[in-house]
Amino acid sequence: MTEALKLASIQPRGIPGVVASAAYAGGRRVADIAIEEAGEWAHKPGHVVWIGLHEPGLDVLRKVQAQFGLHELAIEDALKAHQRPKLEQYGEALLVIARTAQMLEGRITFGETHLFVGRGYVVSVRHGASTTYTPVRARCEAAPKTLSEGEDFILYAILDFIVDHYMPVIEMIQAEVEEIEDSILTSVPSQNQVARLYQLRRDLLRLRNAAVPLVEVCRRLEQPGLPGIDAAMQPLFRDVSDHIRRVQEEIESLREVLAFAFEASLMTGQAQQNEITRKLAAWAAILAVPTAVAGIYGMNFEFMPELHWHYGYVLVLMAIVAVCGGLYWRFRQNGWL
Repeated sequence: MTEALKLASIQPRGIPGVVASAAYAGGRRVADIAIEEAGEWAHKPGHVVWIGLHEPGLDVLRKVQAQFGLHELAIEDALKAHQRPKLEQYGEALLVIARTAQMLEGRITFGETHLFVGRGYVVSVRHGASTTYTPVRARCEAAPKTLSEGEDFILYAILDFIVDHYMPVIEMIQAEVEEIEDSILTSVPSQNQVARLYQLRRDLLRLRNAAVPLVEVCRRLEQPGLPGIDAAMQPLFRDVSDHIRRVQEEIESLREVLAFAFEASLMTGQAQQNEITRKLAAWAAILAVPTAVAGIYGMNFEFMPELHWHYGYVLVLMAIVAVCGGLYWRFRQNGWL
């Protein structure tokens, strides 16, 4: 099933951009609700509203803002993508921005997720290339005891899902780099392979810039005092930080491998050029002998040494062959030919 069909199958009718909107109590879904009812459900004791949006329009965001009293600046950030990963606090609400990544047609494609978290609600807003969070919702609903922890557990589950999806991207790049490395060691690298190495290194730099700022986000979530984040959930955010650091280490290691592979490709190309230069120089030296002799005898002077010998022509040819043969043997011994 395609992404569009998945969205269509769960998207409330007549509300473009709304993927899912449900209320939970005790870790169990109690109702699929309209956005206009979200605020009322969120204020019920023991209830949590979880709304998922995908590239919503301003009208949908205004409805969400009206239900939960979200800050105007937070709505502006959610409407416009290309934000740096960060955590912002607006009164009793949090805005967490994270970058998503996936491989599409050989390139790392980035998306963006904005998470509004407050007492009794979580709103996720996805932009660009991003895997749907339907599996996260399904996994949480399959474990009512953990989902009953509330909005901070939902925030953790989404962040953990985002970070976990960095690793498949790195593994795909690693497999491709290993293939290119093997090819470089066995043959002269092509221009396309060299360009691909440079392209992958740039993509990994962008992935690092997307992932590493989440360490600071999780560090702040580990600290007490943030609204909606209970102390019992802080170790979970520490676990996400550990995963991000592992991703960072893998990225740095892979970028070093790419740098070495890039240098190896350049050195292989230079070695091939040097070998060709040596061969050309060797053949030029060999051909210089008959060229010099022919040049001397082509000056058309009347009185020249050995000009009227009966065997002069044969002797000159034999001398040329002997000298050229000696040079060829010598160059072969030295590995130039």
